[in-house]
Amino acid sequence: MRLAATAARWRRERRPAVVVELRVVRGSVPREAGTRMLVAADTVEGTIGGGHLELKAIERARALLRGEAVEPLWAVPLGPALGQCCGGHATLAFVPLSDCPPEAWPLPAPRFVLQLHGAGHVGRAIVRVLDGIPCRVQWVDEREDAFAGAELPPQVEAVPAAAAADELARAPAGACVLVMTHRHDLDLEIVHAALVRPDLGFVGLIGSRSKRERFLARLAARGHGAEALARLVCPVGLPGIAGKEPAVIAVAVVAQLLARG
Repeated sequence: MRLAATAARWRRERRPAVVVELRVVRGSVPREAGTRMLVAADTVEGTIGGGHLELKAIERARALLRGEAVEPLWAVPLGPALGQCCGGHATLAFVPLSDCPPEAWPLPAPRFVLQLHGAGHVGRAIVRVLDGIPCRVQWVDEREDAFAGAELPPQVEAVPAAAAADELARAPAGACVLVMTHRHDLDLEIVHAALVRPDLGFVGLIGSRSKRERFLARLAARGHGAEALARLVCPVGLPGIAGKEPAVIAVAVVAQLLARG
C-alpha cells in the first residue's frame, strides 16, 4: 500500500521507473504472486524477496529504462538459472510505471482487520510495526489531539471518537480488537462492548495478570459468562517475547495477530 503511494507520487513527478511484478509463482519462491517493486535509475522501492532473483530483475528493469530491448515477461527457474536454493519457478513482468497506474493494482488480501483503541506510546508503536503489513486498521481515540504528529500508513484510518466503545459497532465480523487507552475505566467500557459481540475474532487488553483478574471480576458483575470471559486475552503479545518497551510490546502483539493465521 505504501508502495502504491510512492508509485502515484513518481507518476505525478513523471519519474521514469519500471514496475516489476511477480506474476506467477510455483514451488518455493521468496515472495507471493502479486508482489511488486519499483525500479528507477538511482533507487529501488519495495522488494520481490531479495537475493539473486531481485538483483537480476533490477538489472533487467534498468536495461529497459535505458531503452534496451527487454522481454516484458521473464520466466525463470530459480535453482538452475540463478543458483538459488529455494528451487521454485517465477514469472516476472516488467512494465513502465507510465503504463501501470497504481490505482489499478489489486489490493492484497488483508492478513487481519484490527480496531486499535489507544494512541499512546504502544498504540503508536503498533501502527509503526504495521506499516508494510497488508491489513485494515481503525485506530480509535477519544482525545482531541491523540493523533497529532502521527504518520499513518495507508491501511490505517484514524478515528477521533466521542465515545470509543460505540466504535465497536463499526468493527466487521471476525475483526481483532486491541484495547490500550489512557484510562482503565475506558478500557473496561471498550472490552465490555467487545465481549458483547461473539463474532469478533480476538479481544486483547494490554496489562498485567492482576489487571486481567480485576477486569474479569468487573466484567462478570456486568453479566458476562465464563465463555465470554475466556475470550479476553490479557496480557497481550506472543508468549516468549519479553520486554516492556513500547517497540518490543508492539512486535509481540503484531506477531500474535499474525500467528492467528
